[in-house]
This record gives sequence, structure tokens and C-alpha cells, in this order.
Amino acid sequence: MKIAYFDCFSGAAGDMIVGACLDAGVSPDHLRAELAKLGLPGVEIRIEKVTKKGISATSFRPVEVRKGHIHHRHLSDILKIIVAAGLSPAVQDRAVKIFQNLARAEARVHQIEVEQVHFHEVGAVDAILDVVGACIALESLGMEKIFCSPVPVGSGTVQCDHGLLPVPAPATAELMKGIEMVPSAVSGELLTPTGAAVLTTVSSGFGPLPALQIESIGYGAGQRDFSGLPNVLRLLVGQLKEENTAPEPLCDEVCILETCLDDMPAQQIGHVMGKTLEQGALDVYSTPVFMKKNRPGVCLTVICPPARQAAMEQLLFRETSTFGIRRRLCRRSILPRTHKPVETPYGTIRIKVGFLDSQEITASPEFEDCLHAAKQYNVPVRWVMAAAVTAYQSPSQNRLNKG
Repeated sequence: MKIAYFDCFSGAAGDMIVGACLDAGVSPDHLRAELAKLGLPGVEIRIEKVTKKGISATSFRPVEVRKGHIHHRHLSDILKIIVAAGLSPAVQDRAVKIFQNLARAEARVHQIEVEQVHFHEVGAVDAILDVVGACIALESLGMEKIFCSPVPVGSGTVQCDHGLLPVPAPATAELMKGIEMVPSAVSGELLTPTGAAVLTTVSSGFGPLPALQIESIGYGAGQRDFSGLPNVLRLLVGQLKEENTAPEPLCDEVCILETCLDDMPAQQIGHVMGKTLEQGALDVYSTPVFMKKNRPGVCLTVICPPARQAAMEQLLFRETSTFGIRRRLCRRSILPRTHKPVETPYGTIRIKVGFLDSQEITASPEFEDCLHAAKQYNVPVRWVMAAAVTAYQSPSQNRLNKG
């Protein structure tokens, strides 16, 4: 299994994540071409090699070259830009989720609705390029899983549009609920809200470095310099030494949340289920139950990464009538998997392939790819899925029963 591991020994910011991916092998030309699809005026993307405390790193920096473009946007404004860009389904989906998570964190901090949030630092053009650039770069590297070290956040205060705020900034702290943060003697902000939003959205877990056969290493440069600490983010890319036995801190562990409801309409329960998936749940389902006094109800079950437990509980308390939620940690056995692209009459579709003892034993088309193609070609989505399966099984693909 090919994985990426972000070693955040001096924190992380959105531009550092992009820079680390570029340093690990992502093509600058490919990144520029994809970012150009956003159609954002007035900026120039500068990619250059720099040295931080003796470490060679790549700096990714969008620089304003023409005044007058919008700096403050609502979430809907940013999502329209991303959706209209014609990016790959995986990049679009990941970028949308990152900004949604960021908006929810800001909304909770300010006690307002998500659509009332005015994006300031994160709403500027450079932050849109940081987030979308990170998604493009991670897809280009072909990662199947992404992990991250515990993250130092810094100390002291940071100047923001809202004034002088403590470190970690309130939105950063909100995003990092349930995730280990480590102390740092550095005075200043090491982990930005944008960096926190990217890492908490894309990472499958936070912990020590797994047993990894390293293929490439990248260093992304931060814009500031610290005394005695190189301001770089290290990215390690490689293969897990044993795909079926990931080390304990990075084993596939999930949190299961349950609550029983007998006083909510079905429409509201369906709405809540959709919201949990939007906020990072791995799965959600409801089971008919009979509760006390023989009342028919449903048991709502949410499966999520442990890092998303606090956010999911807040959602359930806010959106349902429950007064209590049961929770437990559970280990999962999962098949190692990868994505393999196939060519169909409706364009390229990714096939998710599962392995057992290095043999391909199951495969299914990625539904979002199929849905995107169906809309583009104005055909039923089942046609696209059937075409993808046929292409995968074709002898010319030479795919079946090969590890």
C-alpha cells in the first residue's frame, strides 16, 4: 500500500503542504495547469528552491500581482469557484470537504451559521490556491492512505483580522479536537487553520512513523524563520513494509457512535445522516428498534475516525433530540486497496481494487467518477458503471488476478 506521512516537526501550513508534495516529485507544470482552471485573477504562483537551517526545501507561494480582487468570501462563493473549475472528481470532493470543515470550525467559534462566516485569511485567493493545490498534488502522488505525526501548534499570540488571538488560533483548536497536539517552545503560530483543515480532512490517522519503505522525501518551506528550528514540513512517501499489519498507532481503528430516537420525523433523520457523511463519517445507518413503552424508533449508528468523534457528537446533539450517545472504539480488518484507472467511452474511470494475499479479489467503479461522467455525457450512471466494469475485465487491461 502506497502511503504518505507528514512529519510536522515544525508545524504545518497550506503552502508548506503543497511545497512538500512538489519537493517529493509532483510536476510544477501539472500543478500550475490544474490551478489555472480556477480562473483566479491577480496572482502569480512562485515555486522555488530555498534553504531553511541547512535543509533544502521547496517554497510554494501565490503572490498578488494585481490589486482589486476579492479577499473576503463566503463558503458558497468558494465552493462555486471549485466546482466550476472542471477539476477531477477526487480533487473537487476533497477540496470541498476541506473548506466545509474549515467553515464549520469558524462558525462554531463565532456561534453563527456556516453561511454567515466571512472567510478572511482563509478566504483570500492564496488560501484557495493552497487548499486546491494540496488536493491536486496529493492526487498526483497517487496516495492510497495519508498519515500524519502529532502536530506542534506553537505558543503565544497571532495577529488576525479579528485582532490578537491566542495560539493555537480558535479555528485551529476547533479543527484539532480529539487529535494529539504537542508542546513547542517556539513563540508564534506553527499550525495555521488552513494547514489544520487540510491535515485533519485528508489524514487517516495521527501517530508515529509506520514501518515504511521510503520511495521519496519532500520538504515544504514555510514563509517565516524560527530561531534554532528549520521551518519545513517533511513528507515521506513509500510502501508500508507489511500491508496487512500496519503498526499499532496507525492501525485502522474507528469510533462507533449510537443513539436511539423515537421522537423525530424520518425526514430529519435522513438529513442528519447526510450531515454526518459531509463532516467525515465513514458510514452511517439506521436500524428499526422498539424502545421503552413499546414506541417504534430508530437506532442511529455513525462510524467515524477517532479524530472526528467530538465533531460527530456535537452534530448529533445539535441536530437530533437525543440526550445521550453511546460510543466505543473498534478495530477494523480492511482489504489493502488501490485505484486503477480504466478507459471507457465516457472517459477515464477509477476502479477501486481490493487485495487478499497479493491477489485482486474485488473491484468496483468509483461512483463519484461515474456520476461525474454520466452528467457530462448525459447518460444513465448505470451505463457508465457497466462500461467501467467491462473495461476492467477486458483482457487488454490485463488486470485480473494480479497483485
